[in-house]
Amino acid sequence: MSDWAALEAHPGSSLTELFQAEPDRLSRLVVEEVGLRFDFSKTHLDHALLDGFAALAEARDLPGRREALFRGEALNATEGRAAEHPAERGHGAPESVHRAQTLHLRMRALIDAIEAGAFGPVRHILHIGIGGSALGPDFLIDALGRDAGRYDSAVVSNVDGAALEAAFARFDPTATLIVIASKTFTTSETMLNAESALTWLEEDGVDDPYGRVIALTASPERAIEWGVDETRILPFSETVGGRYSLWSSIGFPVALALGWTEFEELLEGAAAMDRHFRLAPPLQNAPVLAAFVDRYYANLRGAETRAVFAYDERLRLLPSYLQQLEMESNGKSVTLSGEPVGRATAPITWGGVGTDAQHAVFQLLHQGTHLVPVEFVAAIEPDHALDPDHHRQLLTNCFAQGAALMAGRRSDDPHRSYAGDRPSTTILMDRVEPASLGALLAFYEHRTFANAVLLGINPFDQFGVELGKEMAKAMDSGGLQFDASTEALMAHAFGDEF
Repeated sequence: MSDWAALEAHPGSSLTELFQAEPDRLSRLVVEEVGLRFDFSKTHLDHALLDGFAALAEARDLPGRREALFRGEALNATEGRAAEHPAERGHGAPESVHRAQTLHLRMRALIDAIEAGAFGPVRHILHIGIGGSALGPDFLIDALGRDAGRYDSAVVSNVDGAALEAAFARFDPTATLIVIASKTFTTSETMLNAESALTWLEEDGVDDPYGRVIALTASPERAIEWGVDETRILPFSETVGGRYSLWSSIGFPVALALGWTEFEELLEGAAAMDRHFRLAPPLQNAPVLAAFVDRYYANLRGAETRAVFAYDERLRLLPSYLQQLEMESNGKSVTLSGEPVGRATAPITWGGVGTDAQHAVFQLLHQGTHLVPVEFVAAIEPDHALDPDHHRQLLTNCFAQGAALMAGRRSDDPHRSYAGDRPSTTILMDRVEPASLGALLAFYEHRTFANAVLLGINPFDQFGVELGKEMAKAMDSGGLQFDASTEALMAHAFGDEF
């Protein structure tokens, strides 16, 4: 019997039955690490399932693949390169770690120069990127920069001109630093937004628009060709993938907005989670246990989605960040060897902010027909000075929702009956601060990697994003005929231009 077949044959028990049968459940399924408490006890993983998944991890060589990741081996086989984001945090091939540290020093020197007035007055940061070049900086600046008071920051990713225009309306062009983040420095949406930003500077009387531009890229030669001076280019390694890149120079706006000390604390928190993932046994390893939970519900229970609810306004952008990390990494249908996977891969990640989400989507979670594993993320300490009852009610709502999903409530009135036995995980932070957020995001990265190893897929390529973009370019050039519906849409929208 294969490892998957043994897991699929497991009969399973209800959550209530598991708590009754396993008095040690909390001690086994709660992991505390780097200011984070991971509670997996309200999932259906029992002793037998945990042993089965541990055997699967061994059979798929998770320990060996994990070491290969930290050694900087070429795990991204389809593109023939390593995935060296851990090197940005000090874990990897020595030469890669040294290069990352050198580039961090270059980034710090540029920040020091900006703060010393080398770019003239700077009060605003306009960060232009998309995908991994925007989601990480946007999340961290929003979560940690609200009270920093250093710069007024905006992250613009959408090519919709309304997004850029809103930033222009807020900022003084003579005091704005334009940060262009693109791994290849060819990303069409980013480059169009960058050109419009330069035009804005020129039209508002900035004498040297290019002198107010910082480029973050793995292709510095293209940034130079575009017009950015070499001294204002912050490179990062080609082996750092976009959705894993906020630890590299892509984190420049984070370090500038928050301060270098805070950026270092972010890296240190992530490095601490790297050590935990690398050294902790599988059944005491937070990213590995989370991957076991993901595989159980996606592959053994047929759950097609996973919901993440941040019970903290500072973490409101976390679901968006995770959507790219998880679905772009593991939204695959073939194995490393190119064969069909034959089972579900990444669930659809979605979510929102509590308590708002309770009044929008929790009806489906409690009484709908879909099985949706839920993840709650909250912090013990608030960041406001209002009546403490605000935060107390926030946390009690978070904890009560997990309890209600599990317990349910039977009623003679079917409209008021709750089935219960619905799973959830809770991640409780001590505080929302750089170190704990660094650890949290590294946890999600390693969870994504562990899922990929269990499935035998490559989490580091993303060819699926290319086809639609190629077709968009073909529309602009007129070099490709489309289906009748698409042709009609283009004619309706563009008229004679089409």
